[in-house]
Amino acid sequence: MHQRILHGLVSILLAGCPTAFAAEESISADGYWKLSAQDKNVVIYSRPRPGSPLKEYKAVGPIDAPTGAVCAVIDDFQNYPKFMPYTTECRLIKRDGDSIVGYQRLSPKVCADRDYTLRVWKKSWPVTDGLVFASHWSPANDLGPPEKKGVVRVKLCEGKWLLEPDGANKTRATYFIYTDTGGFIPSFIANRISMTGISKLFEAVRKQVTDPRYAVSMPGGAPPTAREPSNGKREQARIATDEKGRKPE
Repeated sequence: MHQRILHGLVSILLAGCPTAFAAEESISADGYWKLSAQDKNVVIYSRPRPGSPLKEYKAVGPIDAPTGAVCAVIDDFQNYPKFMPYTTECRLIKRDGDSIVGYQRLSPKVCADRDYTLRVWKKSWPVTDGLVFASHWSPANDLGPPEKKGVVRVKLCEGKWLLEPDGANKTRATYFIYTDTGGFIPSFIANRISMTGISKLFEAVRKQVTDPRYAVSMPGGAPPTAREPSNGKREQARIATDEKGRKPE
């Protein structure tokens, strides 16, 4: 009768991928998606994950900016505490070949802090209206800091961003997330938090992308403070949080 807590809050700070591309294929495969919430800015779907009581979520929405600018916002993970909901810490651990490893900490306020380390991959390719950017991620807690007292370690967090041009100055953004953040709350509350968290994520990206500095960022990369040379393969690590005081799990 209970479900793991806060899919949406962890999904909020994002970026990551599955064990290489196996999980990416699973999480992004079409079929069996059920409409969960819809407004003019984002449509959210959910579906059960085979062999798991947890749900996968997919959200699709327009963003009024080119894909390169939206990608730059998502890549700017070191500044997530300034504009992403619930994020208070985000630390680059290392750049490793075609991926980035980063530690993130969240303070959801309704429960104890959550943290995790993710490995993130990214790629891009040209289409008629511009460039498509895709990133995916998976846990890499063994490469990050040890668990901390009072902070719940997230051990499952897989997801993906897909940014497709919809004309010259608009992006069709699709976000996937499959996560178990630990702790228990009634499933109807967890589902509501998931919907709210994903909506807040899209709102934060839409607001941040209006900053002119992202428009001048090189395609495929974030602003100079958060990116490596553009070679079509690299990625960001995402979010985290740091709120003082312990809260109930």
